[in-house]
Amino acid sequence: MNASPTPTPEASAGERAERAALGLPETGAIPAGVLAPPPGRPSIRRRAIRAPQVLNEAPEYGSAFSRGLRVDFPGGITHLLISGTASVGAEGETLYPGDFAAQCWRTFRNITELLRSEGATWHDVIRTTCYLRDIERDYAEFNRIRTAFYTALGLDPFPASTGIQARICRSDLLVEIEALAILYQPNPPASGA
Repeated sequence: MNASPTPTPEASAGERAERAALGLPETGAIPAGVLAPPPGRPSIRRRAIRAPQVLNEAPEYGSAFSRGLRVDFPGGITHLLISGTASVGAEGETLYPGDFAAQCWRTFRNITELLRSEGATWHDVIRTTCYLRDIERDYAEFNRIRTAFYTALGLDPFPASTGIQARICRSDLLVEIEALAILYQPNPPASGA
């Protein structure tokens, strides 16, 4: 038995106008590829980063983002952009609800595995953005764990970072971190991906 699609709310005049300005149909489904790049335009090679052994893919639960993106630039420069990552398991479940320290360590583990899947480590990370549900309550504990982790790795200097109090996508998640890593491989291995 096929489930009926969720009805879409009636589009406002503003929504219809903005969709039309983007070259999209004013209402209804948007055809795939309707806003494709011009033919023949070169693009930077990129692909999704995955670590399915520890973290599922966000589209599996309806979110439209990749866990990370690898962007390869000419000259052997690669950027790894790790999306906001939290204490989520291989089945998409929240791990350690209510346990801030355990969620921090799992978040670091998930990011470590995403980096490892691309041959990178935390030594390649140059920047993080750290989102805490309650920064006043949890920042000291977060900083203690982060400092212990970075020190254990021998990072010197530590990555640049910003800490932000934010509502995270699930009410039971207490911390989320995004990261940017840069790799230099003057003779990168041929990629089959």
